[in-house]
Amino acid sequence: MLLATCGFLMLFAILFLLFKSKTLPVVVFITIPVIAAFAAGFSVDEVVGFINFGIQKTSKMAVLFIFSVTFFGVMSDAGMFDGLVNKLVSKAGTNVVAVALATAIIGIFSHLDGATVTTVLVTVPAMLPIYKKLNIRPHLLLMIVGCGMGVMNLLPWGGPVMREAIVLKMDAGDLWHILLPLQGAGIVATLGLAVVMALREKKFHGAGNVQLVETAEHKVQVADEDEEVTRLKRPRLAWANLGILAIMLAVLVVDIFPTYFVFMVGCCAALLLNYPNMKDQKERVMAHAPAAIDVSSVMLAAGIMVGVLSKSGMLEAMAVPLLHIIPASIAQYLHIIMGVLAFPLGTMLGTDSYFYGLLPLAIEVGKNYHIPGLTMAIAMLVGKNLALLISPLVPATFLGIGLAEIELKEHIRYSFLGLWIVGLIMLVFAFSIGIITI
Repeated sequence: MLLATCGFLMLFAILFLLFKSKTLPVVVFITIPVIAAFAAGFSVDEVVGFINFGIQKTSKMAVLFIFSVTFFGVMSDAGMFDGLVNKLVSKAGTNVVAVALATAIIGIFSHLDGATVTTVLVTVPAMLPIYKKLNIRPHLLLMIVGCGMGVMNLLPWGGPVMREAIVLKMDAGDLWHILLPLQGAGIVATLGLAVVMALREKKFHGAGNVQLVETAEHKVQVADEDEEVTRLKRPRLAWANLGILAIMLAVLVVDIFPTYFVFMVGCCAALLLNYPNMKDQKERVMAHAPAAIDVSSVMLAAGIMVGVLSKSGMLEAMAVPLLHIIPASIAQYLHIIMGVLAFPLGTMLGTDSYFYGLLPLAIEVGKNYHIPGLTMAIAMLVGKNLALLISPLVPATFLGIGLAEIELKEHIRYSFLGLWIVGLIMLVFAFSIGIITI
């Protein structure tokens, strides 16, 4: 009973502090689990064992995040996607559906780095002038970007997948290979959502009635670039950079090397190709160090919580009282229920509290009803991902609505149902091909 009580108090304290933003997540994940472990009566040697176990499970993920953020940051500095963005925008012209599809494609490709802020900064400024001139409401822009972002977050270097891999104690690359068909279906669903919503905007809100003032040769600049940004661009190396990315993705799919090692090598190649001068290389690494260290430090800290929960027996003890609360008639379908509710829950819970707090508990309860942990995790992943850009707990949400000049409540009201439906479609697809079983 003491073990279960300490476990619930630990999760409640973690969720409360994360939700209320009382302190940094890294502080929460380091201090609260250690305090809970000692309160439960474990010795210093036992707690050290928990910590070592957890850190071993999360260290590879932290390395992966550091080098993936640096790699895509360098590629973004070099302007790898600039040509694609400008071409798609110019080709879309005055066709509302084409503009929506271009938005989806740009959103999908720009989120290859897994960074929400970068995706918003690439897509919204590039597309917003077109939306305004074609009388398309900017709500659609954010909805499509949010959908593409949620689907692309299923990549192995995306934060949610890495967090799930930590909880499941498996390699993020291995988890991604399971998710690949689901991600493909999500990309198709994103394009479908863009078409349906664009036609709806045309029919009910007069989108497309206003003609562009510019000629067909007009080009929309992604942003007004200062001299420093322009200095970093390497337009002549765009195809070489895309080649490096293509080779890396091929190696990841074939699964020859560990995911983190692929990005370590890719990061070296990106730096050597685009910035052969050592001073420039150091500047680029330092420029992206804050983002890389921020999340990777949280992952390492979360390893302490994972170690305490996994090795102390707290999860098993916490599952016992929950088994008495959940009716046996529906308990065997718990993963389906959690999958359906993942989207609204993902809107209300932060990423760390969702994957490090709610998910482990749901997995442990599900095991008692013969629901594999992987099944529960995948069911809960999709909805949470799609809720990324409408959650008030995600800073990129406020950046997006600020750039699009709309209110948060309007954005949520417009996007909520459409994104939830995409999540449910992906969930059904996962069942149909056996990724998730009943």
